[in-house]
Formats: sequence, structure tokens, C-alpha cells
Amino acid sequence: MTPSIVLYQPDIAGNTGTILRLGACLGVGVEVIGPAGFDLGDRALKRAGMDYLAMAALTRHDDFAAFETRRRAAGRRLILFTTRGATPYTAFAFRPDDALVFGRESAGVPEALHDLADARLVIPMDGGGRSLNLAVSAGMAMGEALRQVRWSAGAR
Repeated sequence: MTPSIVLYQPDIAGNTGTILRLGACLGVGVEVIGPAGFDLGDRALKRAGMDYLAMAALTRHDDFAAFETRRRAAGRRLILFTTRGATPYTAFAFRPDDALVFGRESAGVPEALHDLADARLVIPMDGGGRSLNLAVSAGMAMGEALRQVRWSAGAR
């Protein structure tokens, strides 16, 4: 088992396609909590994901309640990446069944989801920017999570 990338109501098809490609290349699942701001059959999604979409392990959830029911039943932690987080993602101990949640490009996640999170992590940005691209953030986060749970101590 490996952590999964969870996208909460993503707005931009190109970012989601890039993240699906990332998931396919790293062998991790990608979950999309609807409604998305685009049709998941969108041309931009297909263009960004290229031929990797067929390799991607995509799980779609109609809404947050459906996702939350499945997450809780599986006993998975909800790890929220947010600019409001206090813990740097590199200082956090990931587990193989973590759900790494990323909010909408335009609005993040609702306060209720912040309250449900088992951890709220931040990617430190010393350059003064407001936020990173969603796909870049997901790649950085999953790279660290996999380093800890799959690639450390010669595992792989």
C-alpha cells in the first residue's frame, strides 16, 4: 500500500491530468472528489495526462461525504496540504495508507475539512510566493511520502 493523492474539487483539467500522469509513473492512486470544475473526459485532461491516463489508478468520489465514508472505513489518515499548515511536510512521518489531500486551485478546501484533518502540512516557500502550482505541490508531497514509506532503507 502507498499513500494516495486526493484532489478536492479540482478546477483545472491540466493540473489533474499532470497529477494522473504522476500517479501512473510513481505507482500511486489518485482520487478526485467531485464535483470537479471540468468534465473528467476533458481534452485538456487527456492532453496533460497523455497516454499515461490508461495506466493511472483513478478513483472518483461524487462528493466529500462519499470519500469520507470510504476513508474512515479503511482507517486512513486525512493529511491536508494547506498554506495555513503549521508543520512542514518534510518534518511529518507519513504512513503507507495516508490520503494526501489538496484543495481547489481557486479556493482550497472548506473549513470543515480543515477541522477533520489528522494533520495540516505546509510546503515552506521562502521566496515570498503565495502558493505553488497544484501539480508541483502534489509531486513534492508524494515524493517525500514515498521516500519515507517505500524508498527509505534500501526498500524498493
